[in-house]
Amino acid sequence: MVLPLGNLVTVTAKIPADLRDRLRELGVNISQLIRRALEAEIERREKERLKREAEEAAKILRKIPPDELVESVRAGRESL
Repeated sequence: MVLPLGNLVTVTAKIPADLRDRLRELGVNISQLIRRALEAEIERREKERLKREAEEAAKILRKIPPDELVESVRAGRESL
């Protein structure tokens, strides 16, 4: 993903010099690696949050009698 320079911010992290040197020797684009790692972490945490929210919704829905749910769905369909 290529972003216009105006949309970028600088994030700094201190790492051992030998780690940086080894990454450079291997031809690793450090900025790209960090971006991908951050994107992966965001995706992981968003999935985790959605899972928790779905579990909470399921707890609430279990308290509602099935016939009430069916009636509510039917009423919603009929209103369209």
